Amino acid sequence: MTLILAVLIASAAVYSWKFFGFLVPERFLEKPAVSRIAALLTVALLSALMATQALTKGSEIVLDARIASMVVSAVLLKFKAPFLVVVAAAAATAALLRLFGF
Repeated sequence: MTLILAVLIASAAVYSWKFFGFLVPERFLEKPAVSRIAALLTVALLSALMATQALTKGSEIVLDARIASMVVSAVLLKFKAPFLVVVAAAAATAALLRLFGF
């Protein structure tokens, strides 16, 4: 299977799930439990993605400058800093730590 075919199949699968989402009855989506689960599921999936990207390299767990930059980001977001400031500070933190060999 070529890469293009794999991308096309994956795209069709994702689009089909989006299409089937429109077929769900509206009365089901209006339930408080469903909207709460959807909101929490989104946060959980994004947190898992962030943890996977920050804590792993290949198939092993590593602790490097990415952890410190995530801590800086979390602190700045807690204080409601602008997004560009958060990104710049996190990048600067990671760059400085890598410059000094961490």
